[in-house]
Amino acid sequence: MILIKLFKKHTVLCIATLAAIITAFFIPPSLEYIEYFDFNTLSCLFLTLAVVCALRNIKFFTILARRIVMLTGNLKMLALSLVYITFIGSLLIANDMALITFLPLGFFALSVTKQEKYMAYVFILQNISANLGGMLTPFGNPQNLYLYSAFNIPTGEFISIMFLPSLLAVAMLTLFCLFLPSKKLSINESFPEVLNGRRTALYLALFAMSLLIVFRVIPFWLGLIIIPTILFIADRDALKAVDYPLLLTFVMFFIFAGNMAKIDAVNSLASALLEKSTLLVSIISCQFISNVPSAILLSRFTENYRELLLGVNIGGTGTIIASLASLITFSEYRLLHPGDGKRYFVLFTIINLIFLAVLTVIAYLFFI
Repeated sequence: MILIKLFKKHTVLCIATLAAIITAFFIPPSLEYIEYFDFNTLSCLFLTLAVVCALRNIKFFTILARRIVMLTGNLKMLALSLVYITFIGSLLIANDMALITFLPLGFFALSVTKQEKYMAYVFILQNISANLGGMLTPFGNPQNLYLYSAFNIPTGEFISIMFLPSLLAVAMLTLFCLFLPSKKLSINESFPEVLNGRRTALYLALFAMSLLIVFRVIPFWLGLIIIPTILFIADRDALKAVDYPLLLTFVMFFIFAGNMAKIDAVNSLASALLEKSTLLVSIISCQFISNVPSAILLSRFTENYRELLLGVNIGGTGTIIASLASLITFSEYRLLHPGDGKRYFVLFTIINLIFLAVLTVIAYLFFI
């Protein structure tokens, strides 16, 4: 029973651990395993998550987002504001953290305006917004952070690769929001929360430092000294709230990918497939093993980081397991609407497959 609960709560981590254990039978553990790990990626991910948790603890994102939502006057504008907030949030605080922060806002806004019947649709668009919004920056999606570090991609080149697909994603999200009716809404709820000015300034400064670490301006080891020390003094709960299972998932996938790369048969097959189309192989891979493990695994067999980067970001749409963020949204929706999971799943699959098909075709024709 405990194992079942653990699997449901940390499905991706459990699968990653099992995959690492299985490959360890083919490549026995040794000191060479240390070479598998990208410590820069793990450090950047930890530091960014810690600072974002501190900002969440003072309700920085919630207060900011609520004020934006209060400015909307109808359902269509409300959906657009929720989708855009999630999109921008994923650029800055990573897709999974954006969803954890802004999905409750979507639930709150649709509940107080008595528009619960549109919640599945808006949640799905917020989910896609988080997955596709995060693709524009190196720290927006976990797989981006890994590829940015692993291939030492110049920041300007990274953004240039992902800029046009991001614009297309915004256009498609906007179009889907416009399908909603323009019902007039009124939100009369009062919000007693106010920002703590000093803590806000401190955490924003730490956030800026974490970004400088991602962009290689400040060495990650210095950030590992400064940021946790300050948070330990200012907000220990932020350090406790870090998504450590996500970090451990990365560790397990590093072991899995490193071992797979040493198996000759796998190496030959993966290299041959990626030679034909890195973009399509990475997109298809995401549909079955999710985008983060796809990025880590396939990076061992190709130097074509442009197509790989496009593929593992576009591939985050499609099936519900294509992205960890999608599983987060599905779990949140089932918690809020028990018994409605089947309808959500069907609608999710239809909308995501439309995004996947359009983005794949456009990327194949124009972006590579």
